[in-house]
Amino acid sequence: MADTWFETVAAAQERAKRRLPKPVYSALLAASEKGVTVSDNVDAFAELGFAPHVIGATEKRDLATTVMGQEISLPVLISPTGVQAVHPEGETAVARAAAARGTAMGLSSFASKPIEEVIAANPKLFFQVYWLGGRDAIAARVERARAAGAVGLIVTTDWSFSHGRDWGSPKIPEQMDLRTTVRMLPTGLTRPSWMWQWGKTFRPPNLRVPNQAARGEAGPPFFHAYGEWMGTPPPTWEDIAWLRELWGGPFMLKGVMRVDDAKRAVDAGVSAISVSNHGGNNLDGTPASIRALPAIADAVGDQIEVLLDGGIRRGSDVVKAVALGARAVMIGRAYLWGLAANGQAGVENVLDVLRGGIDSALMGLGRASVHDLGADDILVPPGFARPLGVPAGSDA
Repeated sequence: MADTWFETVAAAQERAKRRLPKPVYSALLAASEKGVTVSDNVDAFAELGFAPHVIGATEKRDLATTVMGQEISLPVLISPTGVQAVHPEGETAVARAAAARGTAMGLSSFASKPIEEVIAANPKLFFQVYWLGGRDAIAARVERARAAGAVGLIVTTDWSFSHGRDWGSPKIPEQMDLRTTVRMLPTGLTRPSWMWQWGKTFRPPNLRVPNQAARGEAGPPFFHAYGEWMGTPPPTWEDIAWLRELWGGPFMLKGVMRVDDAKRAVDAGVSAISVSNHGGNNLDGTPASIRALPAIADAVGDQIEVLLDGGIRRGSDVVKAVALGARAVMIGRAYLWGLAANGQAGVENVLDVLRGGIDSALMGLGRASVHDLGADDILVPPGFARPLGVPAGSDA
């Protein structure tokens, strides 16, 4: 049997590319327009250096922290992503992997598995909602999440529905009925191991979103829900405050890239924000999230928890983000590549890779804990930061 372990996230990506049909792999790459932002999300981390200590490292390092009241064994969470058709077990396998490695998971309202099934695999679950439909429909989804036992809510706002991609958008069907399955069969046959994986379930990938419906219902097809979302007017700050009050518990606003928006989020009563540009799937030309992080963390980090989402590929990236003010990071593509490469074990493998990299970086910096990290551990070159939404002439 071939060795299924991989030593880097890049290796997981390469395995995912070899295993998945081209349209499925392309959907994971995603990004918008020219892909400027998705590239900058990753490349920006390489511009940051370390200032290591050669003496004083402790024998063991503490990687544990808390996010929105949940204890996690390392400062890495699973970011919510929709319809994980790269593997038959989808979000359930991801949830088991996260639980096995002691961390929490964000579950998308566009997920392919119902929240009740996923939360049974990992009770440290934050349910993610989009502003989709009227307040009554949103409230119903929130109450379903509450009844299921979700420990927090994530509201995602960072997507502007940009469709054009210079390299072409993947052709994803509306639903996998018999006619579509037959039509796409030649594409699937180019990746026989992926095809066989689904063949063993006796059903094609499910492109419905059960968490957009009442419990026990199949839910609408993904693109139907997506279209409804596109047709819903964007939320106001009053809407965010209403939803935060309705939920009444730990509440994260995802998609903040500006200091002024971060301050408005504090005023709206949120528990946490995620500095995020939706992994480059939002407005192309937005700076890397790590470039916006320091100014936001300086402005509101003493009032709410600040997380970072975007471009994490190594444990050293996690350490850089934490040193510049993040409580923790959220990963998306990295764990999906692991899921595609080797199911639950592949996601665990990705988390282990990141854990090892965090531990090694802490050792090199002479830090005993992720809580000891600070800006003096990082070499930030002139012009690196992009402090957005600050008054002219500000030092931020």
